[in-house]
Amino acid sequence: MPAESLLGFREWWSPAALVGTAAVAVLYALIVGPFRSMFPDSRPVPAWRKAAFWCGLAVHYLARGGPVDLLGHFAFSAHMVAMFMAYYLAPPLMLLGCPEWLVRPLFSRPVLRRVFGVLTAPLVTAVLFNAAFSFYHFPAVHDYVMTHYTLHWWYWTGMLAAAFLMWWPIVGPVHDGARLSHLRKIAYLVLNSVLITPACALIIFAGAPMYATYTDAAAWAKALGYCVPAETARALAESGGPLRWSWFSPLEDQQLGGVLMKVLQEFVFGAVLGYLFFSWYREERKKDAEEDAATPGFDAAGRPGEVRP
Repeated sequence: MPAESLLGFREWWSPAALVGTAAVAVLYALIVGPFRSMFPDSRPVPAWRKAAFWCGLAVHYLARGGPVDLLGHFAFSAHMVAMFMAYYLAPPLMLLGCPEWLVRPLFSRPVLRRVFGVLTAPLVTAVLFNAAFSFYHFPAVHDYVMTHYTLHWWYWTGMLAAAFLMWWPIVGPVHDGARLSHLRKIAYLVLNSVLITPACALIIFAGAPMYATYTDAAAWAKALGYCVPAETARALAESGGPLRWSWFSPLEDQQLGGVLMKVLQEFVFGAVLGYLFFSWYREERKKDAEEDAATPGFDAAGRPGEVRP
């Protein structure tokens, strides 16, 4: 029997994760729709924000329960793509879809507000997420987490929470403290880009494969058991193991994974940086125009005009 035939709908699409994702999508639709009146000071949510939330939810499902998750157990490069989707795409999209009136009641108590203020401080969020990401990619840590399923779930969930906190200063719907200016947001993104670089460099420039879960058939099968039944994982290991599912050697696949993570992360940060820069530029032009309009000799558009006595 071909190894591919052992993988059916259950393995590729994880029905439990699919049902959970669909339930969250329906709950969100009800909250921002017919149940919106239950929330004080609620306002209609624009269609683009709803679409952003649902897209983020779909991206998260693909990365942690769908085909990308399974492929990430076959090849390290796909694993890094799954991490990129789960931590650099899904959180900002879902945060964009969360209206302020939905989130603010969660922090109505002073204690919660203070704790959340500390957790969303830019330096704290940047260090927290990037430290968790870097620690995870130490070979011994990575292989242990991948082969211990309960720890795997909790670590990835903790990193997801850290990713939401990391994105909060940029797109968070609630800012009880001082909101970051556009220039400070740019500096914050640059800091995050710098902090993740050592982990990516370690992966890219390693002289040998570092992770047993992508080179050793037994360790690979044990890690794969997170996504498929144990007997299926063993059969896949006996049919060729990890080398069967990659076009590259283990070292090349590892290096490709590091490159993909860094390039894709820079692409997203670059897009956000571009938006922030042009938003800052427009605001500065608007301020200059308003100041010029208040100055004798300039019209409302900031152009020199006739000075009347």
